[in-house]
Amino acid sequence: MKIVADLHIHSRYSRATSNDMNIGSLARVAKLKGIQVVGTGDFTHPEWRAELRGELDDAGNGLFRHEDTYFMLSAEVSLIYRERERTRRIHIVLLAPGFDEVEQISNVLSHYGKLKSDGRPTLSLPGDKLVRYVREVSPRCVIIPAHIWTPWFSLFGANSGFDKIEECFKDQTEHIFALETGLSSDPRMNWRLSTLDRYTLVSNSDAHSPDKLGREANVLECELSYDSIIDAIKSHDSKKFLGTIEFYPEEGKYHYDGHRNCGILWTPEETLKHNKICPVCGKPVTIGVMHRVVELSDRPDGYKPPDAHPYWHTIPLQEIIAEARSVGVDTETVKREYLTTVTRLGSEFNALLWADEDELLSNLEPRLAQGILNVRHGLVDITPGYDGVFGKIKIYPDEQTHGPQQLSFI
Repeated sequence: MKIVADLHIHSRYSRATSNDMNIGSLARVAKLKGIQVVGTGDFTHPEWRAELRGELDDAGNGLFRHEDTYFMLSAEVSLIYRERERTRRIHIVLLAPGFDEVEQISNVLSHYGKLKSDGRPTLSLPGDKLVRYVREVSPRCVIIPAHIWTPWFSLFGANSGFDKIEECFKDQTEHIFALETGLSSDPRMNWRLSTLDRYTLVSNSDAHSPDKLGREANVLECELSYDSIIDAIKSHDSKKFLGTIEFYPEEGKYHYDGHRNCGILWTPEETLKHNKICPVCGKPVTIGVMHRVVELSDRPDGYKPPDAHPYWHTIPLQEIIAEARSVGVDTETVKREYLTTVTRLGSEFNALLWADEDELLSNLEPRLAQGILNVRHGLVDITPGYDGVFGKIKIYPDEQTHGPQQLSFI
C-alpha cells in the first residue's frame, strides 16, 4: 500500500511549540492531509512518554494507533560537544519499534543531559557514541541525522558541523543509511555530493504546530509496519521508497546567505565577492545552505544520479487558498475553504499532488485550481530565505491583486 509518513515532529513539551501538539490533534490533522504514519516526537521526555502510553494502542507491528492514524515512536536530540578544537552542534532523529526500547534509550541518555528540560534534549555526547548506545539497546532502532544543512545545528552545518559523515560517526558510519534534507534543501541540491549517493534522502516536517504537519514527508509502497517502513527507507529501492514531498528549498529560512538586520541577501557567489563580510555592519554574514552545498559539492547543479528517487515540491494548501483569496492564512475564510477542498478531493495531498487537472477543475473554483497547478509545475516566484527569515513565494506571479478575491465553489 502507498504510505505517506512524516517521522520528525515535536510535542508541546519542546520549546517554541504549540500547546495543540497532542495525539488527538495530530491524528485529526494527519487524516485531513492524507498522512498515514506520524512520528510521535520527543519520546525521551518522561511526561510525553506517559501520555503516549495512555493514548496510543499497540498495533502489534512496531507502530501505535490513535483512531485511523498510526504513530512511530520518534525523538530528536541535540548533541553539543567539543571535537577537533571546535564546538559541534548536531541534531539527530531517533526511531524505535517499542516502548521498552525507548525506555532503555531514555535511561542511557539521561546520563548525558536533562531529558525533562526539553522535548528535544541537549546531550553532551559525540555522534558515534550516540549511535553505539542506541544500537546496543536494539539494532532495530534507527539513527538519522536531522536537517543536515542547517547552519547552526546539523551534520554539515557551516557553523558547527563536519565536512564528511565519517568525521562525525567514525566507526559507526556504517549504521547510518538515511539523511534528512531539511526545509532549506531538496534532493537536487544533495545530488551534487557524490558521497551522499549511498544514503536515502528523507524529508519530514519538523512540525512545531499541527498545521505544519506534512510540509515535508516521505512516500512509500510497503506494508503498514515499523520494519517494513524502515526496510523501504534502507533498501534504496525506488519501488519501495517512492520519493519525498518537499518544501521549495528557497522558502527555507537559511537557503541563501545574508544579514536580516542589515537587509543583506546574497547568493554564494555574491558572498565570496564580499569575502563573507557584511558591508553594513562589517561582521561575517550568516552562511546559508546553498553556500555550504556549493562549498562541499563535486558535481554541477542539475546532476541526477541514475538511481535517484523522485520528489515533489509543494506549498501547503492553506497558503494557496490564502493567496487565491488575498486574505490571511489564519482567517476563517481559509479554514472553511480548506475543509471543503479536502472533503471534495479526499485529502490535502491528493489535491496538491495526485488529483488530475480535470478533477481539480471540476471540483474547485478555477483560480484555486490554477494556483495548485502553478505550484505543481514550479510556475511561482520565490524570494529566497536567509539568516532566519523564511522565503516568500508568489503563487500567481503575473498578477497584481487588489483586495480579497471572491471565489465560489461550483
